[in-house]
Amino acid sequence: MITEVDIHLPLKKALREEARRKAVAQKLEISPYRVLGMRLLKDSIDARRRPICRQLRLLVGVDEELPPAELPRRDYVPVAAGAPRVIIVGSGPGGLFAALRCLELGLCPIVLERGRDVFARSLDLQPLHCGESVDEESNYCFGEGGAGTFSDGKLFTRATKRGPVMEVYETFVAHGASPDILTDAQPHLGSDKLPDIIKAMRNSILAAGGEVHFSTRVNGLLRSADGRRLCGVRSADGREWVGKAVILATGHSARDVYRMLHEEGLSLEGKTFAVGVRIEHPQALVDAAQYHLRPGEQRPQGLPAARYTLATNVEDRGVHSFCMCPGGHIVPAATANDEVVVNGMSLSARNSPWANSGFVVTVKPEDAAAYTASHGVMAGLAWQKALEVATSQAGGGRQKAPAQRVTDFLAGRVSATLPESSYQPGLTSWDLNELLPSFVSRRMKVGLQFFNRKLRGFAGEEALLIGCETRTSSPLRIPRDSTTLQHVDLPGLYPCGEGAGYAGGIVSAALDGRRCAEAVAATC
Repeated sequence: MITEVDIHLPLKKALREEARRKAVAQKLEISPYRVLGMRLLKDSIDARRRPICRQLRLLVGVDEELPPAELPRRDYVPVAAGAPRVIIVGSGPGGLFAALRCLELGLCPIVLERGRDVFARSLDLQPLHCGESVDEESNYCFGEGGAGTFSDGKLFTRATKRGPVMEVYETFVAHGASPDILTDAQPHLGSDKLPDIIKAMRNSILAAGGEVHFSTRVNGLLRSADGRRLCGVRSADGREWVGKAVILATGHSARDVYRMLHEEGLSLEGKTFAVGVRIEHPQALVDAAQYHLRPGEQRPQGLPAARYTLATNVEDRGVHSFCMCPGGHIVPAATANDEVVVNGMSLSARNSPWANSGFVVTVKPEDAAAYTASHGVMAGLAWQKALEVATSQAGGGRQKAPAQRVTDFLAGRVSATLPESSYQPGLTSWDLNELLPSFVSRRMKVGLQFFNRKLRGFAGEEALLIGCETRTSSPLRIPRDSTTLQHVDLPGLYPCGEGAGYAGGIVSAALDGRRCAEAVAATC
């Protein structure tokens, strides 16, 4: 018999095969000698109380051996001559997974990316940390792999009803990701590992006959002779790209794409998003709070850097942590030189001395009402941009960011000193109450005090706020038919992923890319 068994063991025992075997046998009420094989399916940490335990789900062979384990593989059959061409704009997770799914369905993907390849992009980021200018086509948001490439590569998702999540994980493993992501309860890839994974995906697309073009910014749409269907796009260098359909997977920061659609007379919709700051703590503080460590006690060996997820409602708005990066760094994520935007990232080891997270408040379309008269449906974008420009001015330029101790933010005073931070361009002491809209800062204060009761020290003297986190998602949605996934005004255009308003992270964007490819195939 082969069956799945859940067991719960103290941390040290969970690492020993004999302890696992004994726990499995006890759960099944059999002799340990009948357990002939065990394979890990899921591993999570239960740190709600001491002793810290691991919750393990095992595939167990009772009276029989388990079949050999095999790592996932993805061998894409070369596309046939004359296969329908699908133009995919953007090479983030939505675009890459759309392209790979196109190959599986016999379609030929043509991927157009405004930024550079992932390794050239890595070099383009280095000057940012020295306070030099932003490359507006290759930065933390634009370029191969999208914004998630340098944002830890967190894969945990609640979007399990949107499609085959395990298929996404297995595709990453087939392209070089650690097999651990198949079993970890909160898997992540690491910003140091992702470039090789992304390159391997690109190579799969090219080897099967697809195309990938960098430094190719799309700035126009090509319609059929009667103007009623999209048949391709035009790039800024004048080239035209024609195909059966266009999957638009440009991410949440391609503001010029929204403007292009608006100028083409296509519908856009305002939607909720969130803004706030990055909050940074010593990782040891988070470890102590989450693992219930005694004063001076170190994190037990074998435990990862602790993380948290915090959320509440204050005056009918969500206040929550976002994109938490244990053992991580805060990075400059602006896409233009007149703005400052902060984001977080971690390397695969998650071994920096700091932990950071977005700390944000829900923003509704009506909050941008002051911009509606001059910007119409683009009011939310204008509101977001204005805050980013003000953040740059408060920081003093060269990507320096305004910052404040949490205790001073709560008291409404400028910090006399700032703690050491992972943000390399530098910090300027500033009262963030004056920078953030009052409806945001007021709710943040309530949220900080509430979260401090949940996580000891969250709002303490060592906690630092760095402004501003504004790119949690786009203020706009590109509407599409719920069945065909095509734009409601223009057949042949498939809005996809986070920038279109249909995803909220790497996995959900990847799933949406797959769905869009399948929707295109259904019309071929």
